[in-house]
Order: sequence, then C-alpha cells, then structure tokens
Amino acid sequence: MAYLATNNSDCVPPVVAVDDDDHGNTHWVSRAAFPLISAALMVTQIALGFAYHYDLIWLCLPLAFLVSHFMHGLLIGFHEASHGLLRKNRFFNEFDGMLTGTLSFMSFTLYRAAHQKHHSHLATERDVELWPFVIVTSPRWQRRLAALIELNLGILYTPFLFMRVFIQQDSLVRSRKVRRRIWLEFALILVVWSTILITVTRFHVWDYFVWVLLGPAVIAGNLQSWRKYIEHVGLSGHTARSATRSIVAHSWSGRLLALTLLHEPFHGIHHLKMALPHDQLPSHAALLDPTAEGDVAPFPNYRSAVMDLLRNLSDPKSGSHWPAAPPQSHT
Repeated sequence: MAYLATNNSDCVPPVVAVDDDDHGNTHWVSRAAFPLISAALMVTQIALGFAYHYDLIWLCLPLAFLVSHFMHGLLIGFHEASHGLLRKNRFFNEFDGMLTGTLSFMSFTLYRAAHQKHHSHLATERDVELWPFVIVTSPRWQRRLAALIELNLGILYTPFLFMRVFIQQDSLVRSRKVRRRIWLEFALILVVWSTILITVTRFHVWDYFVWVLLGPAVIAGNLQSWRKYIEHVGLSGHTARSATRSIVAHSWSGRLLALTLLHEPFHGIHHLKMALPHDQLPSHAALLDPTAEGDVAPFPNYRSAVMDLLRNLSDPKSGSHWPAAPPQSHT
C-alpha cells in the first residue's frame, strides 16, 4: 500500500490508502528511477567539474545539458512527492520533496496546496498553475509576455507563480498553520542559498558554481516550463484527455527518455488516475485513447507534441471556456 495526499490544504495532508498491487509487477529499474536519476546527477556533476578543471570545454557542454536533464527529472520527483507517491516511506517522501524544493526555490507545502487546484480545476479559471492562460479577460500581450518569461527563465517564473498564489488577497492558502509552515520553508530556502553563496564566495569557486550548478539549473527550469506547456497550453478542453498532451513512445530512446522523466510523458494518465505511482503509468497507456470529441490522441514523440504546441503559442491559452474565435471574413 502507498499513501496519497488528498485534496486538502493542510501542511501535512491526510493520507488515504492506495492499492498498488501492480507495483510489484513493474520492472525494478522503473521503481528505482528516482534514486537512479539522483545518482546519475551526482556522477555527471562530478564529471562536469573535472572536465571544466582540465579545460575540456568540448566535453563540458554536453555534460552540462545532461546535468540539466537529470535536474529536470528531480523536479518531476518533486511533483511526485507532492502527491505522496515518490517514496513508500512517508518520511523519506517528505524529505525528498523538501530538499528538492529548497534547492529549486520552491516551498514544498505551497506547491502541494496549489497543485491540488490544478487537478480539481484542470484548465479552468481556477487552475492557478495555468494562469494567465485560463483567464479569459487577460489580454493576448500579457499571455505572450508570461510565456516568453516562463519559457526562458522558468527557474524564477515558477517560484513567482506559486508565490503569487500565496500572497494574493484571496489566497487559497488560508490556514494559519499552513501559512506559518510555508513562511518557515521560505526562510529555509533563504538560509540554505545564503550559505551556498557565502561558501562559493569564500572559496572563490564561482566559475565551478556556474558550470556545475547554476547554468544547468537555469536550463532545467526552462525544460520544466516547456514540458508544462507541451502538456497543457494551446488546448481547448477541460478534461484529462482533452486538456492534456501525452507522449507514448515505442522506440527504445523514447522509453529511456520517459524513464528518466519518471514517466511524466504519460501525463494524461496521471490526471485520470492520480493515485498511480509513476512506474505504473506506462501499463495504463490504453486509457489515453480518445473516447469523446475533442480528446487529444497521444503523440508518438516529443517532437510532434512540440510542433502542435508551437502552432498555438502565438495566442497562448488553455481550456474550453474561451469563446470561439470569430470566423474570418473573406470580403
């Protein structure tokens, strides 16, 4: 049995039992994807540090992108932890979520509270994660500007997006206990990053810091933003199948990519069956087949999904509540 955070904004959400009898039938590599990605990240960062030390710039660039990819995988682990699905042990699940959140400028408790709205109000005006693309009154220039910033500076835009949810006057986070914990997590982020920056300055290793951590982290934040847009932006539905792009790849490279992203490409299944651990998502791929008008069939690879996104990115919006575009006059 695993546990799952329910739709509640408390700082330590109630948990409900989730039957995961199929969990043991998945390959151990799938079940161990998160610790494997974590180990791969550390090894790759060490290799990147040595490559920079010996001026092997030709090797630094591909290693930096590989580090970014593994960082992106850990950010998806942060999402899994918010659902209580990253680890069977609750303590380790919360620890990994807090650690990843602290290093990515995110309050784990705030993300957990806000992310529940994304699931319960997918692609509607109450979906805080897709603001401003779900707000019908938002002008196109504002949505374009938001997309430009988020897709190129996701490492800062994503924390801003959730901070906005927290500090706005009608914040969905009303519990004083929860708000106090969120403030404590913000304080922890400040202390940890102040310590990191002071240490980097003290030992004069800013160049290593930029190559091994900061540069890849910026790229990872952008990868996460692009993945979010691929999943939801530019679609005119409000259900798991009509408001989500999923990728079901059959090539070995596509399956490897999905593994290193904790099977996040099967995103529609996550919205249909939120209680499923990531390693079980591929075995439920049939759930992604369209069943109603407007449903989006799964894409065979990220390339085709990106092309579909780009066709709609000039006027970024999400949801079925947007008025239909008026027919163009031919006179």
